[in-house]
Amino acid sequence: MPAFVGAIKVNAVSSSAVFHIGDTYYIQPISTAKTYAGGGSFNTGDGIRVQLDYSDTIVFDQDQIDY
Repeated sequence: MPAFVGAIKVNAVSSSAVFHIGDTYYIQPISTAKTYAGGGSFNTGDGIRVQLDYSDTIVFDQDQIDY
């Protein structure tokens, strides 16, 4: 069934967002990111104690192409 839409004002749409008006069958937003971080990097909170005797972050990308 057709959609009847009035006036629309779009201030901003982020890179991984979907802006849709009207009828649709399928919407698939796609966003990718690659983050390298060592052990204990994303800990949050009060009183966290991290003991790392040895930490190694491997950043070798075998295919060298990311989609």
